[in-house]
Amino acid sequence: MKVAVVGATGMVGQVMLKVLAERNFPISELLLVASERSVGKKLPYLDKEYTVIGLADAIAAQPDIAIFSAGGDTSLEWAPKFAKVGTTVIDNSSAWRMDPTKKLVVPEINANVLTDEDKIIANPNCSTIQLVMALNPLHKKYKMKRVVVSTYQSVSGTGVKAVEQMENEAAGKRGEMAYPYPINRNALPHCDVFMENGYTKEEMKLAREPQKILDDRTFSITATAVRIPTSGGHSESVNVEFQNDFDLSEVRKLLSETSGVVVQDNPDTNTYPMPIYAHGKDEVFVGRIRRDETQRNTLNMWIVSDNLRKGAATNAVQIAEYLVENNLVSSTSKAIS
Repeated sequence: MKVAVVGATGMVGQVMLKVLAERNFPISELLLVASERSVGKKLPYLDKEYTVIGLADAIAAQPDIAIFSAGGDTSLEWAPKFAKVGTTVIDNSSAWRMDPTKKLVVPEINANVLTDEDKIIANPNCSTIQLVMALNPLHKKYKMKRVVVSTYQSVSGTGVKAVEQMENEAAGKRGEMAYPYPINRNALPHCDVFMENGYTKEEMKLAREPQKILDDRTFSITATAVRIPTSGGHSESVNVEFQNDFDLSEVRKLLSETSGVVVQDNPDTNTYPMPIYAHGKDEVFVGRIRRDETQRNTLNMWIVSDNLRKGAATNAVQIAEYLVENNLVSSTSKAIS
């Protein structure tokens, strides 16, 4: 495969390269792509050094797969140009997620919807991915009615400037502000921009994306997204009302048997998921599994995952792996531009 990583110099792009190397993705030629201000920079991959190129040069090279993590505006402008030359684009921004003509994919759940005609594939929001990974097996068994989710999201989800703000504040240094308020020793109920309905864009992603991924609009989700001063991963407090009753031991068994999900749930030994332990891992960790005693057929649980890995880079690479394994993209199939 001739593979382009678009946004290679960014935080997610760097993790993308790490994941590609760890998973030994079959790359015959690697193109590291970024904005014009980064063109000419040198970046390592495995035992070689690569020179960063611009978007136009990357299109001219006609990669087989392009994994984008360069922001929505870049994706809207450039993904169709890559697709036009036969490249399959896996996009990590929000640009295409709710486009009815594009697939929104978590490989463990709905990779089977992909065909060789899908030239722009959307990677879901980081918080959405870990949420649906835990909800999917339970929804199949008990049928969800309503989900209430509150997130505790890492500053790494905002990007390198936010991490620098947190580190500067912890060290007592003045520096550039990624947020309108300090983040160190604080919690900001403000992830992404506010919308007319009073919710943030992040909260509406959590409300809408799971319905598309699970191809089911019979359940509803309401969310509150909060930014906290951690850098290892996102956490979610989730309350799920089901149509049918459940047994807690069966819930734990269903989650334990789900590929990509790890149950950490033993109050006697203080065993529960935390971002400090999820950092650098690809699994989604679930704990604090308990019945909501105020309402019938309702479950509480706590979900944690590394937002830069399964929440972004790893999920995108898994999509690419599925495409290759199922012959949905090949180095010989190119569209005529």
